[in-house]
Amino acid sequence: MKRKIFSAIIIGAVFASCQKERLDPIPQTQLSDAVAFSTPERAAQQVNGIYSALKQGNFYAGRFQVYMDVRGEEFINFTNNGVTAFLTWNFTQTPTTNEVQNLWAAAYQTINRCNVVIEGIAAATLADNLKKQYTAEAKVVRAISYWSLMQMYARPFTEASGPASPGVPLRLTAITSSGNNNIVRSTVGDVYTQILKDLNEAEVDLPLNYATADLNTTRAHRNTAVSLKTRVLLSMGRYADVITEGNKMVPAAAPFQAATGVANRLNPSIATTFTTYNTTESILSMPYTNLDLPGTQNSLNSYYNPGPNGNGDFVLNTTGNGIVANTNWTATDARRAFNIASGGQTYLRKWPKNAGTDPDWIPVIRYAEVLLNVAEAEARQGTGLNARALALLNAVRQRSDAATTLAPADKDALIAAILLERRIELLGEGLRTADVTRTGANFAAKGSVGAYGPSSNLYIWPISNAEILTNKEMVQNPGY
Repeated sequence: MKRKIFSAIIIGAVFASCQKERLDPIPQTQLSDAVAFSTPERAAQQVNGIYSALKQGNFYAGRFQVYMDVRGEEFINFTNNGVTAFLTWNFTQTPTTNEVQNLWAAAYQTINRCNVVIEGIAAATLADNLKKQYTAEAKVVRAISYWSLMQMYARPFTEASGPASPGVPLRLTAITSSGNNNIVRSTVGDVYTQILKDLNEAEVDLPLNYATADLNTTRAHRNTAVSLKTRVLLSMGRYADVITEGNKMVPAAAPFQAATGVANRLNPSIATTFTTYNTTESILSMPYTNLDLPGTQNSLNSYYNPGPNGNGDFVLNTTGNGIVANTNWTATDARRAFNIASGGQTYLRKWPKNAGTDPDWIPVIRYAEVLLNVAEAEARQGTGLNARALALLNAVRQRSDAATTLAPADKDALIAAILLERRIELLGEGLRTADVTRTGANFAAKGSVGAYGPSSNLYIWPISNAEILTNKEMVQNPGY
């Protein structure tokens, strides 16, 4: 009897929570491997499935981005709703907390679907170019999933002992039956090595572009792999390598636009990026339609918008150390238009649409981030004020604030200005935790929550209790 292919890994029981996918779960396809990849059409459906797994409610539909951002100082919890990241916001998560277990399970479900596709495509009778492309797409999604896990459950690579510290299990073969749960935690260094290996191999075999703007935004192409490498290498503190990769997409001088593949560039207006989702600024986004919704307690508009388009769980921190209160973010900056006052609070409305009416697409990576990744890497090289870094920084700033020209006095001031610009430009897009931890900074105090520095056990999440129960080789993070 031929083996069965399961689209999701069974990590362990995931505690129920009040969310759409618990009532309407992603189906677990059970097809003979001889059937699932038997035709180009069926193989393409399996590849589409890896993106469906990535954009599921507990992952890149919005929950991962929210967890990454609300640990920082930009947001204040407004509802005390334990289902919608309240415990993550106030650093009281435990191994049995819903978000800790659900994110872990969702990431490994996605990784396993990628592994199933990689193995299935290798054995399939397909044109060689399709086999290479589909495998490359699966490697990109697997790399995104592993990078995401590392931001929450492992120590930063940039710490002195970071590369040798425990990372997460590297599951690189498909699990197609029960069992096979016991696997040790790979080191942080080994996991990052695998992430880069996947992206390097994918870059070679991905298409330069697709036939439509929608596909260029929602499926991995060559620039997708390159842009993600700038993010990963920045997380590792490998600044010279960030520049090497960034040079493939970012010219030495303005105008800044990718010269090969998709012509990725900044939109003239930041507003366009969040109303027209398939522009060349959006390198990879998760698409949604009225028939394919992220779920009202998963989507970014649900967390950050007041009713009727959201629950308003998180409001912007408009005092103290919140970026909204920072005077370096000028009042005339077009990005302040996303900050909407309602009921005495200020909400972030980058994602304004009702989840049931032409829902927002969720960005995974934008060209603006690539410019800032390269700018920071350039700024950290040498001892002086890096001219290219300053030009890239001002390109991002002046897109939304044409009257301002940033002119930091020295290298340290330039780096600080770039880090500040990241807080403004990428607000609510799921990068704050990564920026805090890779730079060794504290999670700043906010509202009623105190600060947490690198020496705190709470600096990273615990390992999911479901994984501890089902994997006899798993070791919990200290302090949990």
